Amino acid sequence: MHRGQQPAKAVNSNFFQMKISYNWLKQYIEVDLPPEQISDILTNIGLEVEGIETFQPVKGGLEGVVIGEVLTCTRHPNADKLTVTTVDVGVDEPVQIVCGAPNVAAGQKVPVATVGTTLYPSEEEFTIKKAKIRGELSQGMICAEDELGMGTSHDGIMVLDAGSVAGTPASDYFQIETDTVFEIGLTPNRIDAASHLGVARDLAAYLKQEKETNIKKPSLDGFKVDNHDLHVTIDIEEKAGCKRYSGLTISGISVKESPEWLQLRLRSIGQTPINNVVDITNFVLHEAGQPLHAFDAAHITGNKVNVRTMPEGSPFITLDEQERKLLSDDLMICNAEEGMCIAGVFGGIRSGVTETTKDIFLESACFDPVYIRKTAKHHLLNTDASFRFERGSDPNLTVWALKRAAMLIREIAGGSISSEVIDVYPDPVEDFRVEISFANVNRLIGNDIDPDTIQSLLQSLEITVEERSEKGMTLLVPPYRVDVQREADIIEEILRIYGFNRVEIGSGLRSTLSYSSKPDKEQVINMTSDMLTAIGFYELKSNSLTRSAYYDREEQQDPGAVRLFNPLSQELALMRKTLLYGGLEAIAYNINRKNADLKLYEFGYCYYQDPGNKGDQLLEKFDEQLHMGIFLSGRSQPGNWAEAPGESSFYVLKSFVEKVLLKLGIDPQTLETEGAENPDYGESQLYSFRGAPLVEFGSVAHAVLKEFEIKQAVFAAEFRWDNVLKILPDHNILFKSLPRFQVVTRDFSLMLDRKVTFESLRALAFKTDKKLLKEVSLFDVYEGDKIEKGKKSYALTFTLLDEEKTLTDKQIDKVMLNLAKAFEREFGAVIRGMN
Repeated sequence: MHRGQQPAKAVNSNFFQMKISYNWLKQYIEVDLPPEQISDILTNIGLEVEGIETFQPVKGGLEGVVIGEVLTCTRHPNADKLTVTTVDVGVDEPVQIVCGAPNVAAGQKVPVATVGTTLYPSEEEFTIKKAKIRGELSQGMICAEDELGMGTSHDGIMVLDAGSVAGTPASDYFQIETDTVFEIGLTPNRIDAASHLGVARDLAAYLKQEKETNIKKPSLDGFKVDNHDLHVTIDIEEKAGCKRYSGLTISGISVKESPEWLQLRLRSIGQTPINNVVDITNFVLHEAGQPLHAFDAAHITGNKVNVRTMPEGSPFITLDEQERKLLSDDLMICNAEEGMCIAGVFGGIRSGVTETTKDIFLESACFDPVYIRKTAKHHLLNTDASFRFERGSDPNLTVWALKRAAMLIREIAGGSISSEVIDVYPDPVEDFRVEISFANVNRLIGNDIDPDTIQSLLQSLEITVEERSEKGMTLLVPPYRVDVQREADIIEEILRIYGFNRVEIGSGLRSTLSYSSKPDKEQVINMTSDMLTAIGFYELKSNSLTRSAYYDREEQQDPGAVRLFNPLSQELALMRKTLLYGGLEAIAYNINRKNADLKLYEFGYCYYQDPGNKGDQLLEKFDEQLHMGIFLSGRSQPGNWAEAPGESSFYVLKSFVEKVLLKLGIDPQTLETEGAENPDYGESQLYSFRGAPLVEFGSVAHAVLKEFEIKQAVFAAEFRWDNVLKILPDHNILFKSLPRFQVVTRDFSLMLDRKVTFESLRALAFKTDKKLLKEVSLFDVYEGDKIEKGKKSYALTFTLLDEEKTLTDKQIDKVMLNLAKAFEREFGAVIRGMN
């Protein structure tokens, strides 16, 4: 990467967002279809257009601005520094305009913003209105350069060519070229399309099915070596890291601002022009997909370029003025004494082109993707060049791109090509040889495609037909198609250009009988999701890749975490072990956008490894478990005129947890309950079944909330869904009729030791009476100075029912007496009252 090269823009870990200018694209392919139709075609052939935007070199496109002729010019009667003019703007009658510019005069041709025109002289816009200025009517504005957004000068109005015609749109006069820019989400396997020529190739292949369409690559016929005054030798010491290295020198250049057409091309795709040499290398990169690097030849000590590695820990200062410690396998471009550039990734502080540069060495290379990827990820550098090299550049493109850039530099920056093309290509990369069967093509696509059509489609993609028979073809696939090496890959190429929408839907129906085990996991998940959504929850989906910092505390790595060898970034370096952190990220994101009342849930897999497992099978040490998370924060229930809002709390969360369990047919009262010790939670509880954890829930610890910059309470629950599925009832939930006989309730008030829990009282009650007792609930707790220290008062309600007959007082009294005796015997309870 040279000085000024832009970072690559990734939309996520799998896609690269690339901008393609329609006007630029038309330089290589004759096409006049509407942009919307081009967008549909590109999407259908695998280059998904994620957005279309209009690019205007001058904001607003000078819409409403016309060329005017100043007919009269007199002093303003009420202001010394203003002038009253009449201007012909190409309509029936001249308009009167009050102007404050000192250089306005009769007979001038000037740009006029008519009434209703919006101008963008800075970040703020303003609209021209009909108005009175010091008592004189003004119906427009004669504009200066900065007011039109075409420069920074405000010394006076722009005076145009005398031959211009009044009424001509300013956009036509200034040749303002409005462009359409396609934003393409490029998948990693389609690096061949990461350029305007690459997109043009695919587009031409598709359009060729209707009429003859070919791409027009820029001609290199004008390339010639002017002299041999500056020779640089090239040596590839690390041959495994560099497949091909080409270069030449250009002497006597003048580094300055690029011409308008070149700046326009780069700006249209979001690039910032730097200087003519750097801009040309960026232009060729986005034209053909080949990264280039221009070195200041004055800093190539010994006139020697060596592609090699350097010792581990060697310091190297990059263009961003940061000193980086090199790895022993970082590929470097060195001169006779020192490193000049991290190959394919980032340039050095001294080797770039500056305004004082007179001679350059131009590099065009093909580096090994593994070397570049490791280096880029280790140093956290992601550039346009590294993106392309990581995915496999075309080794056969280096010389073409080198000559193309050299011709442009000589044309724009002057100078002379002062050496032959030095091309070091130790082991030429051969085309991939692939055999296809016509029968397989038709079988997999579903249509019978004529062999001539197949051959035409493949040749339009620059795939050579080496041999053809009645049954199939032998093909030669160019090396830049790194993803096309099998018959199935070729068939996919045929299908995407032939058109997915052209595949006929057959009349036959094929199906297979399938057996799903009970309980059906997907059905249970859907049922639970439906219930939570119905009571106001929103489903959350977070990335299973997460930050290692969440798990590596106090500079110690979590040994149970599953780590990636080559993570895209430190934020995606580890497979999650819990859904909690993804939920907190979503909560923080929403709170920062003024959405503080949240009820969220998520189903997702969590990943673990057993570092102590020394088995022969690698996968035995890894485990994948399905979890479900519930997250509450803010108000759980909005308020209204009749009732106050309900705030989220531990007990609100617990009610939702138990709703889920009851929906699944699991009675929470039958589960083992204990306090959980989890540093991520402040107060938490764990439900288990026969020792297997089912769900842990509680309030998230303040320290964890602080890490996510969350200032309000958050309550979270995490179900071990695989364990939940194991204990689901193996029968359908059946309807049970309402009781025919009356339900009876009785209350107990008892005093007992503070350590006795309600759960232990409940369990003893059901153990004491298993026939008539149906429910035990706690409706009051008292601890205070009115009872003995270390004691508490519980008020319990017992629900009794005989499903065969009406209960008598004798039966009821007997049950209550047995319960009282059991509580006194087991817990030393004192019965204070019975009702």
